[in-house]
Amino acid sequence: MKPLDLGTLFDTLERRNSPTVVHLDRPFDVAPNGGTAYRIGQLAALVRDLSGALWSAGLRPGDHLAVVKRNHWDTVLVACAAVRLGAVPALLSAQVPAEALGAMLERLRPALTVTDRLPDTDLLWNRGVSVASVAELSGLRGAPAPPVHRRHDDAPLIINHTSGTTGVPKLVIHSTTTMIRRLAGFEANPLPVLTAGRGDVVASAISFAHGRAVSWTASVLWHRPRSLVIVSDPAPEPALSLLERHRPSILECLPATYVRWQPHAGRLSGVRLFISTFDAVHPGTVRDYLRASRRRFPLWLQGWGQTETGALTLRVLTRRSLAPGRRGRPTTRHLGWPVPFRTELKVVDPETMTDLPRGRPGLILARTGARCLGYVAEQERWHHKTDGRWFVTGDLGTRDRLGAVILLDREVDAVPEVSCLAVEDLIDDRLPGVTECVLLGLPESPPMPVLVTETGTLDEAAWAQAVADLPPLGRPVLLTERQVPRTPTGKVRRVELLSRLTGLATSHGSGRWT
Repeated sequence: MKPLDLGTLFDTLERRNSPTVVHLDRPFDVAPNGGTAYRIGQLAALVRDLSGALWSAGLRPGDHLAVVKRNHWDTVLVACAAVRLGAVPALLSAQVPAEALGAMLERLRPALTVTDRLPDTDLLWNRGVSVASVAELSGLRGAPAPPVHRRHDDAPLIINHTSGTTGVPKLVIHSTTTMIRRLAGFEANPLPVLTAGRGDVVASAISFAHGRAVSWTASVLWHRPRSLVIVSDPAPEPALSLLERHRPSILECLPATYVRWQPHAGRLSGVRLFISTFDAVHPGTVRDYLRASRRRFPLWLQGWGQTETGALTLRVLTRRSLAPGRRGRPTTRHLGWPVPFRTELKVVDPETMTDLPRGRPGLILARTGARCLGYVAEQERWHHKTDGRWFVTGDLGTRDRLGAVILLDREVDAVPEVSCLAVEDLIDDRLPGVTECVLLGLPESPPMPVLVTETGTLDEAAWAQAVADLPPLGRPVLLTERQVPRTPTGKVRRVELLSRLTGLATSHGSGRWT
């Protein structure tokens, strides 16, 4: 048996007598008086309660619901409540800039918006739609829940947005087939070591507006772990204190959060399985966490995919995988292999779209049954990124002789004759004081390295030594963390950063597949 319906997920878990206890770092915004510990039955009741509240606010089957609030797992619970009554929830991060958020809402045209961004009301919501604050939604609780609405498995179920590293995020439509059957259903299969067992404590510190939060919720709860720990705020304190109290054995974080917590990796020494998706992780970051673990054989599970497709490749890393002395310069840009029986990948020439042999770099295309239905109000853009059943990822890479994927760059960020990601990995490894390196392409000039340090300063002699054997680079630009524009999932907005520093709007890449 597998999770089948997002709207009644918690009712099903309650009938299965799930023993899982959920611990929160702060009370839910939609239930501020509910405390920070929930059993599954209490969560099922809360979803039913929220469904009644949304119905009382005027939401009906087939309507779009926009949810725009600060990061917390209750975003997923509101989505379950909307699905339960037949609506289609769109989960929009409150970290999206106002102008981009306004454009997304123009595309979405929701019948109801639930938000805690009240200062932006005039700018964002003056479009003839109904608006309910998170507090108002909480106040409507207690109304009877409407009957459960069943939809076709291939009908729109939920909408999540892409990262938006190059502009306004795209609104990605998933169905029950793609999001629940394919993505959550695959992860609900018990796999030795790589999935949660009855004794595991599973912690998550991600963007809960992202599609990953939905598939993760359905799959991890299906394994009936002992408890879940939800971290909505990645600030090291009190997040790490919460994790020290509950001692997770499995931890999933945004890559940017792993970097932020890296100096404190020893406080997470009980973790046996680290999980990373969303973006590339530097080898040094993985090494630090695996070294800090007290477990005899800790693992790092790296997934590569996109909002439109879910996971496309998986790779398991060990302490030995990234040992500095290993031949071939160990790298996390080796993304592993296509998910067995789920995903096909090929590399094509970006100009002719013809297949390339193993070892030749090109544009990566993916074929998967979890591919989304399209983009809200941008179907022409969607069709431009598809070739029959194939989806153009927009990533450049190669496949080695064993079929593993080696990632080079996003096409839009590419620099001729240089892999920006490879150079960034090396600089991160060689300069411990640099918490982030971003290589930006400039026309007719060497790439510009942007270095993020705690103080905004750098030892010039150490820099010269670190880049001595690398391709020619421009003079580094030094920034502090607060000066770096990021997406809600912690990715650097490279195009915006390039524009801020140089006034240029584009790099060498064509951006045809963004």
